[in-house]
Amino acid sequence: MKFVVINGSPRKHGRTGILARFISRTYGARLIDLSAHELPLFSGEEEQNDLRSVQGLRQVVKEADGVILTTPEYHSGMSGALKNAIDFLSSEQFKYKPVALMSVAGGGKGGINSLNGMRIVMRGVYANAIPKQVVFDPHCFVREEDTLIDDAAKLVAEAMEELKMYVR
Repeated sequence: MKFVVINGSPRKHGRTGILARFISRTYGARLIDLSAHELPLFSGEEEQNDLRSVQGLRQVVKEADGVILTTPEYHSGMSGALKNAIDFLSSEQFKYKPVALMSVAGGGKGGINSLNGMRIVMRGVYANAIPKQVVFDPHCFVREEDTLIDDAAKLVAEAMEELKMYVR
């Protein structure tokens, strides 16, 4: 199975990047890192279709059997970087494709709103957002080791098992 994980954070050293890199390392998912990816602001103009960064994003997502979207929650929604990347995609890349949704919150009650927003957007591109979704709070991360604590890694494993089931 071919998976792609998208780090939806524009921050180079944020927790969402730690999560996305963990998934990439642990599950062999191809990493698209929006903190390093050179996507312009989506305008819908035809000439954007010819950009190498846009063509590459579309190709990687289209070829994947399943997608994992990760995002920080900003003002009760997904990051602008992730929404911008998704705006370059369509049902051509996502139709019927299983997608796992994961949010990194600042603590407290954060995370759920960004998951709900991603679920709505996935419905708009005809993707199949799987039922299992996960919110990770700051205590889930070991920054100095660029990894997750064991309990958080278990949550990822459960989501990945469900994603694999939907791919099959």
